Amino acid sequence: MVSRQILLDTETTGLNARMGDRVIEIGCIELLSRNVTDSSFHTYLNPGRDIEEGAAKVHGLTKEFLSDKPRFPDVAKAFVDYVAGAELIIHNAPFDVEFLDQELSLAGMKKLSEYAAGIVDTLAMARELHPGKRNGLDALCERYAVNNSHRTLHGALLDARLLAEVYLALTRGQDSLVMELERPSAAQAAAALVDAKKLSVLRATEEELRAHEKLLDGIDKQAKDKGGSLWRRL
Repeated sequence: MVSRQILLDTETTGLNARMGDRVIEIGCIELLSRNVTDSSFHTYLNPGRDIEEGAAKVHGLTKEFLSDKPRFPDVAKAFVDYVAGAELIIHNAPFDVEFLDQELSLAGMKKLSEYAAGIVDTLAMARELHPGKRNGLDALCERYAVNNSHRTLHGALLDARLLAEVYLALTRGQDSLVMELERPSAAQAAAALVDAKKLSVLRATEEELRAHEKLLDGIDKQAKDKGGSLWRRL
């Protein structure tokens, strides 16, 4: 198992890389041995083109805001250095990978998969675990009780942080075929030991015994054809 994993998300000018849409934001969060670290990678990018209206409504980024941001070739080395050797965790991975491969190619670099140790698509994982249900990031946050109330707009770094929590929930228990409960400490185990000699035995009162027999009489009548109450037969 790869100990270093990167949760990755992008925002783009539109939905079609082959039609010239570009990456305008990259957000990455690091997991080390399934623990979120303080390490992250985040950048906005100047795409050098307009942003489709539909895409702008999703992420809220504008051409004006991005006009003074770096171009992808300016941050390409820092990006691949950050993800190098890690397993990439991406929701709907084919979409982000296609866009990033295009950006890397335009920058004269290799495909994303050649820098990473592997790529995991959490959308495919979710569809396998929850067939026929909604498996977008918001739906998974709701399903796994991940607080996404602050997600009024999509943002690459925010979505990567949410995806980290969702991914950990999706894969909980996969490190072992048998999920073990946390073992108690020696003090807890000792405290749980009970001295049977010190236990008090509370016997039923005469009134409780009469009530019990009355209940069994009623069961005998209702279950006459089936041999009466099981309690008395035993």
